[in-house]
Amino acid sequence: MDTITPGAFALLAAAALLVGFSKTSVSGANTISLAVFAVVLPAKESTGVLLPLLIVGDICAVLVYRRHAHWPTLWRLFPAVAAGVLAGTAFLALADDGAVRTSIGAILLAMSAMTYWRRRRAARAPAGTDGEPGPEEEPGSGRGGRLKARGYGVLGGFTTMVANAGGPVMSLYLLSAGFRKLGFLGTSAWFFLIVNTSKVPFSVGLGLIDGPSLLLDAVLVLFVVPGALLGRALAHRINQALFDQLVLAATVVGGVQLLLLG
Repeated sequence: MDTITPGAFALLAAAALLVGFSKTSVSGANTISLAVFAVVLPAKESTGVLLPLLIVGDICAVLVYRRHAHWPTLWRLFPAVAAGVLAGTAFLALADDGAVRTSIGAILLAMSAMTYWRRRRAARAPAGTDGEPGPEEEPGSGRGGRLKARGYGVLGGFTTMVANAGGPVMSLYLLSAGFRKLGFLGTSAWFFLIVNTSKVPFSVGLGLIDGPSLLLDAVLVLFVVPGALLGRALAHRINQALFDQLVLAATVVGGVQLLLLG
């Protein structure tokens, strides 16, 4: 890994802080972090550095929101996500940095546009319940719901393997499924702790995680935990409408950044 200048390290430290913040507050904000890492480091190399930091953030999020996860949704997603991870591994073995950035940016913007359109339609429909999804509601159940879960699952697995960009895809799925703030954060926390941990052997096998990348992680992790604490403090002060808007806005910003970098 090439020598990192003080300015570049400051950018990575700020992005690591945002990793922790996104895990316990506004999930889509993490796309900004992956874009920063992809600017400072080569795109493929950046994914290997970022993954251990994401896992630390996932652990922080699970400690805070572990009781709010909706496990039927998680079990519904995991098979499709596994297929997406395998596809992403094959893509990483063949694609160059520019293709990685452009592909992920395009996916994020397309998913954002789709979710915005669906939310506009929902806003014109009669209002539904404001409660957390529970076993009696089973968000994503039914044939249409299962197909949607599979589609988002494959995309989430692909994007999280290729560029650690599965957060926005899963955020859009959970928002479209009607999850409220705590259910959203709890389900997302467990999902990414399990998925990101399962990606480690693939990343090691591709040479994305090695000794130098772990040394850099050992320093940057010092910024992830304070970011997670900051996110936890602010999450309870953000109302549902603002929360949804911030997730969508952060997703769009991250997608545009990746397209410009490509």
